[in-house]
Amino acid sequence: MRFLATVLGVLALTPGVASAVAAHPTLPHTDLRLIDYRAHDGVVRRAWLLLPTDYSGAPLPLVISPHGRGTSACANARLWGDLPGIGGFAVVNPAGEGRRLGEYSWGDPGQIADLARMPAIVRAHGVHVDPRAVYAVGGSMGGQETLLLVARHPHLLAGAAVFDAATDMARRYWDFEELKNGPTLQHLAREEIGGTPLTSPRAYAARSPDTYAQQIALSGVPLQLYWSTRDRVISDQIDETGALVAAIRGWNPAAPVEVFRGTWRHTAEMRWTKRLPGALRRFGLLTRSQAIQI
Repeated sequence: MRFLATVLGVLALTPGVASAVAAHPTLPHTDLRLIDYRAHDGVVRRAWLLLPTDYSGAPLPLVISPHGRGTSACANARLWGDLPGIGGFAVVNPAGEGRRLGEYSWGDPGQIADLARMPAIVRAHGVHVDPRAVYAVGGSMGGQETLLLVARHPHLLAGAAVFDAATDMARRYWDFEELKNGPTLQHLAREEIGGTPLTSPRAYAARSPDTYAQQIALSGVPLQLYWSTRDRVISDQIDETGALVAAIRGWNPAAPVEVFRGTWRHTAEMRWTKRLPGALRRFGLLTRSQAIQI
């Protein structure tokens, strides 16, 4: 009891930890661990690691799941519900770290390198990651970073699923004007990326999956792309994900890409109660019966 009181006291004094733990529901099959990692710039960041409650050291598939713009690793972890425990896989939800900003990393090359290190980081925290079963799943900015991970580290991944991704960062900068908080987002983009698309075009191109359509097409990584015709955050998805799909198939008509188009709200389908179980079933991380039961 004295040990438990000490732990709770430490949590209470750690900014954000106690509230974040309380915000994550108790799940029957899935445990939540907070782990630390050192980002590309030396800053210590947190990641939320989801594991089956009965994990005993056997090799596990790992899903790397970067969060969306302006949200958090904790919020991203909640999207997974009890799926990791039901399917018997791990999910790491890193806080992220951009060039200047944390939660607005927007595909910074250092952030993508950190995502590629996640299997090694998770192993260092005592989890036996199966190197043949590493996947990436993300929505919005997390989808953008998932696509960049496919492009730059194709041999790392056995598959990737992307929901409502930003694929052209220069287009996103100008389209921010249409959003309620557009001026703030443009200011953050200039701070993180180092200018505007006019003053720093190469920096914006380096963060745009469209730039790497050829690499994605030739990567051999099975890819699921989900996008909505009624997306109000990335309202021109036909010119973002739709254009990327056309470019990928132009480079490689046989690329292992599946496309799912619908009318959902922005990233609404990337959650355990929506299309996420189906995406995981296509990678063999859930059985058909498990996906149906959920």
